[in-house]
Amino acid sequence: METKPRIVVLGGGIVGLCVAWHLARRGLAPLVLDAARPHAATTGNAGAISHGSVAPLAMPGVLRQVPQMLMDPAGALHIPARYWLRAVPWLARFVLSAQRPKVEAAAAALGSLLFSAPERHREILLAEGATDLIREQGQMYLYRDDAQMAKDAAGLELRRRHGLRMEVLDRAGLAALEPAVAPAYTRAVFLPDHGSCVNPARLARVVADGVRRMGGEIRGGEARRILLDGRRVRGVATEAADVPADIVVLAAGAWSARLLAPLGIQVPLETQRGYHMMLPAAGVTPGRILSPADRKVFISPMEDGLRVAGSVEIAGLDAPPNETRARLLLGDLRAVFPEVNTDGATSWMGHRPCLPDSVPCLGPLKTWDGIWCAFGHGHLGVTGSAPTGAVLAQAIAGDNPNFDFAPFSAERF
Repeated sequence: METKPRIVVLGGGIVGLCVAWHLARRGLAPLVLDAARPHAATTGNAGAISHGSVAPLAMPGVLRQVPQMLMDPAGALHIPARYWLRAVPWLARFVLSAQRPKVEAAAAALGSLLFSAPERHREILLAEGATDLIREQGQMYLYRDDAQMAKDAAGLELRRRHGLRMEVLDRAGLAALEPAVAPAYTRAVFLPDHGSCVNPARLARVVADGVRRMGGEIRGGEARRILLDGRRVRGVATEAADVPADIVVLAAGAWSARLLAPLGIQVPLETQRGYHMMLPAAGVTPGRILSPADRKVFISPMEDGLRVAGSVEIAGLDAPPNETRARLLLGDLRAVFPEVNTDGATSWMGHRPCLPDSVPCLGPLKTWDGIWCAFGHGHLGVTGSAPTGAVLAQAIAGDNPNFDFAPFSAERF
């Protein structure tokens, strides 16, 4: 009788859980090691499911806005002075990634992964009886005028070329869908096929319950290093004990690069620390996720209130949350909804695992047998989690997922 491989998934965030869910559905009984880090990105994100978001962050138009954002203490991008020297190498790679051929290649790779995201999320939630977690009312980008919309033209056109359906609205069209939006916003781009998750924390719990139901295990534990026998993985060392494994899936989010470095694989993984403010009684409920282009935030209706999420703070994994950055989000929210009630608002900070080209690391390592990558989804962790789980589990099981892992290789750097 053929023995099933011992599969250990490092990371209990939404990406690792979706990989484990698909492995468990195939009868492979994975073990998920969850370090339960307090600032993992899974629970506090904006909840966007944006399968058409194929434009990488490093777009030429975005780069022209970076100096202005850095000079503005309340801007969407912040790098503390103490972290500048450490951030420079990543920023240099980010700038180089904005070259047109690299942008096109990144968009093609992201499109190949994300196009099936809505169906893959429905697949999991239908099986778990939790389809109420998904709201399919589209998303909307808000603009003050045509000139502001023109700044996003390259990214919007790239998305359109990759099949994203969008509708350009004037003020009347905008107000018909979102009448409470401030009159200063006179234009919008409506993405009817995008959706959102109304509770990312509950989404993670539902997927985790499914893993257990199908024979997988989720255990608390922090991976300290990957154990090897020659060029092949043999297990994982945790703070408590060694865990044997024939296959290790590295899905530890922003902490993943630390486990690859001892293997001689240097991945330029940076945390773009994001914040949210959660309002339990905002007094306004948009029908869908809204994103004001001048504010670079997402305003998300959740099942337990209104969430405004955003900000990019490059400050590493170890610095404590910056409450000032979180409170700035309330000003962004008031720009869209001037009469919003912020009483009882609570803050959160999480680590987005970001790579300079916005393309996650997926698939097997070439230089070490039995190690698979599933990290670096950046601002698209929820979106990319379900399709990542499907293609990785299929490949690990020995089936052909009809998916090209080459553009996602961790060794491409």
